[in-house]
Amino acid sequence: MKSELFIDVQPSEVSIALTEDNRLVSLQKEARNIAYAVGDIYLAKVKKLMPGLNAAFVDVGYDKDAFLHYLDLGSQFASYCEFLKQAFDDKKRVPSLSRMKLLPDINKHGSVTDTLEKDQLLMVQIVKEPISSKGPRLTTEITFTGRFLVLIPFSDKISISQKIKTTEEKVRLRQLVESIRPKNFGVIVRTSAEGKRVAELNHELKTLLKCWEDTVANAQRSTPPTLVFEEESRIVSMLRDVFSPSFESIYVNDAETFGQISKYVSLIAPERQEIVKLYAKDEPIFDHFNVTKQIKSSFGKTVSFRSGAYIIIEHTEALHVIDVNSGNRSRAANDQESNALEVNLRAADEIARQLRLRDMGGIIVIDFIDMNKAEHRQALYDHMREVMANDRARHNILPLSKFGLMQITRQRVRPALDVVTAEKCPSCFGKGEVQPSLLFTDTLKEKLEYLINDLKVNNFIMYVHPYVDAYLKKGLVSLSRRWKLELGGKFKIMPDQSLAYLEYRVLDRDKNVIELAEEKDLETSSTKSKNKAKERNKGD
Repeated sequence: MKSELFIDVQPSEVSIALTEDNRLVSLQKEARNIAYAVGDIYLAKVKKLMPGLNAAFVDVGYDKDAFLHYLDLGSQFASYCEFLKQAFDDKKRVPSLSRMKLLPDINKHGSVTDTLEKDQLLMVQIVKEPISSKGPRLTTEITFTGRFLVLIPFSDKISISQKIKTTEEKVRLRQLVESIRPKNFGVIVRTSAEGKRVAELNHELKTLLKCWEDTVANAQRSTPPTLVFEEESRIVSMLRDVFSPSFESIYVNDAETFGQISKYVSLIAPERQEIVKLYAKDEPIFDHFNVTKQIKSSFGKTVSFRSGAYIIIEHTEALHVIDVNSGNRSRAANDQESNALEVNLRAADEIARQLRLRDMGGIIVIDFIDMNKAEHRQALYDHMREVMANDRARHNILPLSKFGLMQITRQRVRPALDVVTAEKCPSCFGKGEVQPSLLFTDTLKEKLEYLINDLKVNNFIMYVHPYVDAYLKKGLVSLSRRWKLELGGKFKIMPDQSLAYLEYRVLDRDKNVIELAEEKDLETSSTKSKNKAKERNKGD
């Protein structure tokens, strides 16, 4: 299977698209200045105790107080509190956790009111990002994640990934980690550690230990609520979770990010460093590799998948509902039962892809086409389990109910990715009145004149819809060429498939967006054109 990764770095957000055999299977979008992301560690203060929920609301600086359940305190919470007390009593040095004697575990069935106090200082980690009207979910079981290992302070346990199958390798890794692990630090050995040498594991373990010490030192110097630890590079953090040495290529359109990713790949897979490639063309990277078109066709309420069949996806606060429809299939089987089985199997393929693509979590209910034969229902259940096997998120699939419904629960730590495929009319701004599209070229020329003559901007790129680009460049003496001769040729006009028909976007030489679009633009062009027409009529 040919797997490729495409990274689109924009000033405000980063998008990572994963394709398998040129088919989009995963899309991640994240703001570059995002706060309260999974894995971030905050110095926070207990705001309110809720005995009925056996939980506390904690102030981490977000609009809504974060939620900390008693079970998320961890069994070693007593040792954790003693360590923080030592750290805040003497802020000139970081206490040595390895020399500390761990206290007994807290009661699993204890009460939050007996364990926490109002205004108590805590070092907490985000385990679930803010979703809808809910604040972040927290834990005091701090972890630091690397490529091969996960470091867990206040623990002595070593866990090995279940995806490492051979007993010999599990024993080898356990012995290696035991030989390098400091006291009072637990370690989870990740799947990617399989076959790695002790020097590589030891280097990463020391890096994670340094992160722990720096985090405690930052907390000692800070006043709550304060962010005390985040990933060095959010992009590398996103890449770490999806990276595989089997990738054929990783394309990135930003030089700085290219350097970060090259360095990361050279550390974890030196023999694969050449797969990281810098994309330096002016055409948008997702357009060039046919990702934009797949995004437009894969998101939205209705998704077609084969021979006229389609699925309808509805999102609610509590669950996601998917309805399978056979549509007007032209090459349907002779009997309805075989036809239903075929559509359902192909729908299962698409649904498994959509769950990964949209990162849908929580409860998913699927209404498949009814099938009478028990062996067909079992075949569909087995097939769904098979196509979901590669899904990294924890999930559970139940067999079809007597109503023909399949229920899936899937881990949700981030809001579901909902890409809006419908385009707001850039001509009327949603008001329903559209100016003549023929006058759009007048608007573009006015903007070019304003950029060059008034703002003195050079070497910029104006992106327009591909249809508009074709119109501007048609003929030997095209509009585009005439504008360049008249205004000076220090700009480019390029197509961008992500834009609406009468929409444009301008980037300067540093790839920063120059904001120019205003609602009055087309009205101004229309007025000027009418005035020109009146002047010509007077002259006649």
